[in-house]
Amino acid sequence: MTEAVALAFDDATYTLRQLDELAGGLAAELSAAGVRRGSRVALMSSNRPEFVVAVRAIWRLGAAVVLISPAWRTVEVTHALDVSGATHAVGDNAVLAGLMTMRDLDETIPRGGAAFAEPDPEDDAVFVFSSGTTGLPKAVRHTHASFGAAVRHWRVALELTDADRIQVLTPPSHILGLLNIVTALDTGVWVRLHRRFDLDTMLRHIEIDRITVEMAVAPIALAIASHPDLESFDLSSLRYIMWGATPVTTSVAEEVTRRTGVGWLPAYGASEVPVIACNPIDGARLDTVGRAVPGVHVRAVDLETRAPSPPGVPGEIVVRSPSLMAGYLPESENDDAFVDGWYRTGDVGVVDDDGWIALVDRSKEMIKVRGFQVAPAEIEAVLHGHLAVADCAVFGVDDGVGGERIVAAVRTVTPIEPGDLIDLVGASLATYKRPSAIVFVDDIPRLPSGKVLRRVLRDTVVRDRVLEESHGCTSDK
Repeated sequence: MTEAVALAFDDATYTLRQLDELAGGLAAELSAAGVRRGSRVALMSSNRPEFVVAVRAIWRLGAAVVLISPAWRTVEVTHALDVSGATHAVGDNAVLAGLMTMRDLDETIPRGGAAFAEPDPEDDAVFVFSSGTTGLPKAVRHTHASFGAAVRHWRVALELTDADRIQVLTPPSHILGLLNIVTALDTGVWVRLHRRFDLDTMLRHIEIDRITVEMAVAPIALAIASHPDLESFDLSSLRYIMWGATPVTTSVAEEVTRRTGVGWLPAYGASEVPVIACNPIDGARLDTVGRAVPGVHVRAVDLETRAPSPPGVPGEIVVRSPSLMAGYLPESENDDAFVDGWYRTGDVGVVDDDGWIALVDRSKEMIKVRGFQVAPAEIEAVLHGHLAVADCAVFGVDDGVGGERIVAAVRTVTPIEPGDLIDLVGASLATYKRPSAIVFVDDIPRLPSGKVLRRVLRDTVVRDRVLEESHGCTSDK
């Protein structure tokens, strides 16, 4: 009987047995190099099958994987190594190789069949770095128990079976990429790994490989919606497209569904709690991230008192779950991470009587305007509805009197007057939510997860305003 393909990459395919043989060979090498139970091994790799092999090899030894983005530079990687205490390294990246001895994944991995003990559930499994927007990132520590719970939650939330087929185009160094790969291999889902993200490649392989579940973050969703030849691709194999990392931009999602007939499945998670909530497969609502998955407890608490908020009243979303991280490194980052044993997500949202969760914004990104709390996402949703707007991000700048003014950075596809966009917001939302300025930009900086780097935008705009005003002009173009 022919063994089922577990992983495809370019023209190569791998069965689980072949992946395990390669993992066994690499594990033997790493063991000889001193990797033991409790070791922390940095993994900085491009998208390739050897990434998957390395994760499985490190786990076989009872060691933990320290996932480092291949896009990081020396300062960021040095910080990650210092914070995590990594003692060994595997990868294909020159930056990591320049900082410590690295087992190069470009070198052939021998096959091996040695037996290894199952890791202890409470042992560290993986360190990922949070997508914080201020300062250097902190390490999120997951045990085999917590990450294993996340895998089970993801399988249930997406209703995955061995009949499903997925593809991974984004870096697996992010929690969602790793979660997708591990869940697929554990469930028997066929998975194609791509070298990098390319929209046409993604759409073409949905058609060629008959992909059943596609994953998307905001920039990918926007790219799909604006693809001029979207209708030329056969996407009929898709059961749904999962939207995660940021709240759904309804106009973008509806445009994709109108053009393809494929619906969306909004879901919600974080590096610290990989799976928090998900919509039902049938009857998904674009205005919510769904309900808490079985085994996860979610509630909203008052932003000031941290007392539980009544149903339907906005508050910070807090979570308890067996998939909750074991904590941050450095340890000092844990001081404000929990309230009464609940993890503080930093997201503002409401939980209604039926358990539906609707996210409003990030608590640290709320803009204080004349005593009012304004959610950037609310204004962004209005701006995204204009045909001239390709992308946008809203943030606050100091108004000089103890509050903030609203500024919208906008990337356009056709010219439009700033006043027209300000009036659009004013016609849709309360007067105090009108932007005081529209700044046209060439790009909206985002993390790989799709989250906007508002701090970077704000700092750039403030800096440019000082420079331009010193020359007698303004940055409000």
